[in-house]
Amino acid sequence: MTIVVTGATGSLGRLIVEHLLTRGTAPDQIVAAGRNTAKLAELDALGVHTAVIDYADRPSLDVAFAGADTLMLVSGSEVGRRVEQHSNAINAAKAAGITRIVYTSTSQADTSALILAPEHKATEELLQASGIPFTLLRNGWYTENYEGTIPQVRATGVYLASAGDGRIASASRTDYAEAAAIVLTADGHEGAVYELSGDVAWDGHDLATALSDVVGRDVTFSSVSPEEHTVALTGAGLDAGTAGFLVALDANTRDGLLAATTGDLARLLGRPTTPLRDGLAAIA
Repeated sequence: MTIVVTGATGSLGRLIVEHLLTRGTAPDQIVAAGRNTAKLAELDALGVHTAVIDYADRPSLDVAFAGADTLMLVSGSEVGRRVEQHSNAINAAKAAGITRIVYTSTSQADTSALILAPEHKATEELLQASGIPFTLLRNGWYTENYEGTIPQVRATGVYLASAGDGRIASASRTDYAEAAAIVLTADGHEGAVYELSGDVAWDGHDLATALSDVVGRDVTFSSVSPEEHTVALTGAGLDAGTAGFLVALDANTRDGLLAATTGDLARLLGRPTTPLRDGLAAIA
């Protein structure tokens, strides 16, 4: 069995490759595919096959997918272009005779008002129409999304957000990657939809407490209005589009769209998910 992992030069894809190797998948049964040639060279050193791909370049996908059985379709990073890009990948998989696709979607993609959901919902519909057996990994929030917050709170002692008392059930990226490797290497997951999230849903005060431990100083949670948040983000140098996107995500958090603790991730892993503080400490 040959497994193609797309996005392998990104953080999640690289971890999926590493977890596949840890679980005993032979290196020559893995094709690590991505755009960054320097990072592909690092993966070459692990003994896996590598391929340069771009979701927008269908011929590159055809070459990478040739002879493969399983596709680990890691969702693209270009918000607004994902549907077209994922369509290219699914069509290339079908042409290559791939018999199984595992896709990293987002929480409750088919019903959620989450700002990130529409492109994932559309991709899930493309998978359904493809006729290829698939598994949906509806990944929740990554603790690593706060990597950029750590230097700011270390300098100011303040975590500022407009999420109110909304909660987030985050897990570490390696948790999601390990779950993907388990699904890729075990039977019985075809047709399954997993709502993956951390075991504990925390709020802004909990995050501030965890950050205090990690950065070694007291951190307070400053809960502001969306308008105040927008002003703070643009004042820090973010463009209006990015600031608006982040404020919208906080609105989703305030509405409880990232708070579900289904237990699916821990059940797949056979262990608890990585606690918030531990996840933050690992990236600090």
